Amino acid sequence: MYKVSSLAEEYRKKLITPEKAASFVKDGNRIHFGTGCGTVVDIDKALAKRVDELHDVVILSTVGIREKPFETYTASTSNEQVRFASAHFSALDRAMNKEGRCWYIPMLFCELPFLWTNNNNDIDIAYFQVAPMDDHGNFNLGPQVADMWGVIKSAKMKIVEVNKNMPIAHGYQTQLNLYGIDYVVEGSNQPLAELPPKEPSEIDNKIANFVVENIKSHCTIQLGIGSLPLCIGKKIAQSDIRNVEAHTEMFTDAYVDLFEAGKLTGNKPIDKGKAVYTFAGGTKRLYDFIDDNPICCSAPVDYVNLIETIAKIPNFISVNSCIAVDLYGQVCSESAGMQQISGTGGQLDFVLGAFQSVGGHSFLCTPSSRVNAKGELESLIMPLLPQGSIVTTPRMAVDYIVTEYGAACLKGKSTWERAELLIGIAHPKFRDELVKCAEKMGIWRNTSRCGY
Repeated sequence: MYKVSSLAEEYRKKLITPEKAASFVKDGNRIHFGTGCGTVVDIDKALAKRVDELHDVVILSTVGIREKPFETYTASTSNEQVRFASAHFSALDRAMNKEGRCWYIPMLFCELPFLWTNNNNDIDIAYFQVAPMDDHGNFNLGPQVADMWGVIKSAKMKIVEVNKNMPIAHGYQTQLNLYGIDYVVEGSNQPLAELPPKEPSEIDNKIANFVVENIKSHCTIQLGIGSLPLCIGKKIAQSDIRNVEAHTEMFTDAYVDLFEAGKLTGNKPIDKGKAVYTFAGGTKRLYDFIDDNPICCSAPVDYVNLIETIAKIPNFISVNSCIAVDLYGQVCSESAGMQQISGTGGQLDFVLGAFQSVGGHSFLCTPSSRVNAKGELESLIMPLLPQGSIVTTPRMAVDYIVTEYGAACLKGKSTWERAELLIGIAHPKFRDELVKCAEKMGIWRNTSRCGY
């Protein structure tokens, strides 16, 4: 154990201003701005003041949860100065992407720690927010262990930005010692950015009902992001389902609802007594729930999202949203045509892991249709995914597809059976046309070859 006096002296030696931290960035550097709620604020502001003198700097991040864009983005005018890349798109990444300033790094989320530390993928400087140092010289990473240890191990220089509002996250590998970093910046202690839940729509409620009726007591649940998973969480909280466990990529307010309803317990065979997650995003209510709460367990993404980890947990239920599905059963969850919307994340891992779990299932949910930019209703169950669409979950992995018209289990079904099931949960307006398309594609019961 370090003596308090030696710790205090070491802390003083490493304490610098945000401006000094930003001064270390050189032309051509690859720097990382943090993950989730841990993206830096004050160092970002300081670096923004230097953008006119910078050239060819790459700023990396992972699913940054922020209320405003990076100031280095708004202060810069060109990719020749600073350009951005994200390993898991957030809303702000989408906005930068539309302006041609941010690119997605296609990866399975669980592979990121390995990516950062291998394949000549060095990071010159890692900047990230942490909670204040404790009496033993440890900084808590907050509720976003995720890929951070890959970032930390890869970085040639590590600079933490202290935020008194960062929740103390219990879990695995949540601490980083003062002697393992280069410098400390005491930040302006901005409140963590919140992701307030959206009110579920009528369609969300219908989809949620179909999912919940397929969930039984004594299960472990992974819920994705958005109004639909939150709606499902609330319905489980209000149901007679009991003894629900948590093992999820993203920890959201839905799990607080389950805990307050007395549903969330910890009787799964691994991580007993723990609600396991790799990063969190939600309201202050969620962050307060996580803070110094031993029930909540933040862990590296290469453990949480690992198929083998998920498969060890019986009755595992995975629920995620998707953007479109074609009649082959291919699922797009991260792009609208050629426009990047989200990242691959852990959807495929949880779909595969849930299938290998005894009694487990995965549900990929989408409204059956949407109104497009022309004001026209279009089907989101379609013959083929549009050009440029990214297949997030391939057809051979898909278990359940759910719309407001029902839940279709595709696993183990032939191509014509899958097409028939999907058409059965499509919007009624498009079913006849989808049947004709399935016939032309040779995946309808009465056809055996392609008709074009």
